[in-house]
Amino acid sequence: MNTVSLLLPDFLLIVIGFALYRITNWGAGFWAGAEKLVYFLLFPALLFYSTARTPLHFDTTGTMILINVFVLLCAIALTWAGKPFLKSASDTPLLYESGMQTAFRFNSYIALALASRLAGDQGAGLVSLLIGFGVPLCNVAAVHSMVQKKGSLLNELAKNPLLIATASGLLYNMLGLPMPEVFGAVLSRMGNAAIAMGLLLVGAGLRVSGMREGKWISAYFILIKLLIVPTIAYVLARYTGLPPLQLQILVLFCGLPTASSAFILAARMGGNGPLVAFQISAGTVLSALTLPFWLWLVRA
Repeated sequence: MNTVSLLLPDFLLIVIGFALYRITNWGAGFWAGAEKLVYFLLFPALLFYSTARTPLHFDTTGTMILINVFVLLCAIALTWAGKPFLKSASDTPLLYESGMQTAFRFNSYIALALASRLAGDQGAGLVSLLIGFGVPLCNVAAVHSMVQKKGSLLNELAKNPLLIATASGLLYNMLGLPMPEVFGAVLSRMGNAAIAMGLLLVGAGLRVSGMREGKWISAYFILIKLLIVPTIAYVLARYTGLPPLQLQILVLFCGLPTASSAFILAARMGGNGPLVAFQISAGTVLSALTLPFWLWLVRA
């Protein structure tokens, strides 16, 4: 499967979502409800199903997971390292802190869509492991950067449906419980719906407002997310000799645009929503150029 045929279907769904939001009159309530359906039900079902069925051979996948965790920690560290230099760009409260999460959080919808098209259930299983270990780390860092009240961090993590789903799936897997056929079929169909709807919602959420504020901050975070992070992952994966499929999944995962739910977190915690919305949009659009490069590189 060539690069265009692998990436184009998913980005076309994003374009369709972008168009639907602007040419239909379905209202904000429709899109908000669809977002909740995917975030709280369909996508957790997909994560649970994928992690519950993925063979947990940490002797063969442990290196990939460790590299991913290390790369995420590097991205988090880079966001804090830039704060003394870029913080003075604006006096708006939580401007810099709101955008920090966009440099290390990842769009799980695109991750699972690409992994499934790249390597079927095996690819989905590998990326689910990366999501399972990456979600808690990224959510801790994202909430910590904006937390203003003691206890908010633990509350946010305890209520995160993606974290609950991946932890439950890993526990189900480690207990060696069988997956009933009917239960598995229902989860599989919910997972297919989650990917398609998730990509449509990514497109519907693209915004250009907020670009006037914090331009250098946005550029710095997008640079980290789309170029620096996958570069570190690629170098380490080559150095450690990861198997070809794990290398491809890892580098593509690290080169993903940021999570669309970053806007929700910023708005809920009193951050700068318009700036985060712009960073999500700009990163997603630019990833249409950077992801083909990373895919070409890892398959060369």
